[in-house]
Amino acid sequence: MYQNLIKEMANKHIVQSQISDLLEIRPATVSDKIQGKSRFYFDEAMKIKKVFFPAFDMEYLFYSADN
Repeated sequence: MYQNLIKEMANKHIVQSQISDLLEIRPATVSDKIQGKSRFYFDEAMKIKKVFFPAFDMEYLFYSADN
C-alpha cells in the first residue's frame, strides 16, 4: 500500500477517478494499484508525479513498506 501517495492525495483533494482519467485505466485498477494488489508501471508513476505532485520525490510518493 502506498501510504504516502494516499496521504498526499487526501491533502490535495485528489480522487482516484482523476488518476484513472490521467492514466486512461479503470478506477478499480487504480484502487488495486494504490492498495498494493498490483503495481504501477514506471510511466504511470511518472505521470502521477508530474501532473499531481511535482514537488515530491518518486521515492517518497511510491514508498511501500511491503516492498
